[in-house]
Amino acid sequence: MLMIRFQRIGRKNDPAFRVAVLEKERAAKAGGIVARVGSYNPKTKAIALDKDCVKEWLAKGAQPSDTVRNLLISQGVIEGKKVNVLPKKTAPVVEQPAEAPVAAAASAA
Repeated sequence: MLMIRFQRIGRKNDPAFRVAVLEKERAAKAGGIVARVGSYNPKTKAIALDKDCVKEWLAKGAQPSDTVRNLLISQGVIEGKKVNVLPKKTAPVVEQPAEAPVAAAASAA
């Protein structure tokens, strides 16, 4: 299955990403890119997408990753709701004091 996802390029501590079409099972750094459809720089927020090419690959059955899907929605290439890609935070469990002594004190009074 084909995926549209990010491929990291750039220097250490200075990320930049290609938006590439590749097989889902292949690692992004291993190569084997079917097509390069854009780029994204998170520091400067520069986005360059070939919208027609992205639509063509989506029509052929390529699935975007969640992050790329959110990027395509924000650029107006596709429509839909954005997906939360960050892990869910769990609220810390606060132990409640035992209510038995409170109930015993209320019945004794």
